[in-house]
Amino acid sequence: MSTAVIAPGYGFTPARTAQSVPASAPKLRLTKRGRAVLTFLAATPLVIAALVFALNGGGATASLEGSSVGFEYVTVESGQTLWQLAESIAPAADPRDVIGEIMQLNQLESADVYAGQELAIPAAYAP
Repeated sequence: MSTAVIAPGYGFTPARTAQSVPASAPKLRLTKRGRAVLTFLAATPLVIAALVFALNGGGATASLEGSSVGFEYVTVESGQTLWQLAESIAPAADPRDVIGEIMQLNQLESADVYAGQELAIPAAYAP
């Protein structure tokens, strides 16, 4: 059996010890992707908080008390149109505006009405 001995000075250099290497802080390099991830992680809680505040911030509450707003109702006569009805309840106003408000208040999809139909009249035009 043979033995190999490695001695200093014959081409072998000993490894540096921890004491001989100066202790410097590692440099942190942030790539574009890293910045994007960091920005996303920082912005996510802010966006979630804004959404929660926006969705929960409404002050709408239900109550058992009825509304104090009352409506006047008009029954459509045979052959009467919304234009004629608008002219009769608000002669000084533009009939197109009155018809639009009546349609919105009664949730009508078209200006077609039929005899006997009861329509709520906006409070501004009620007698």
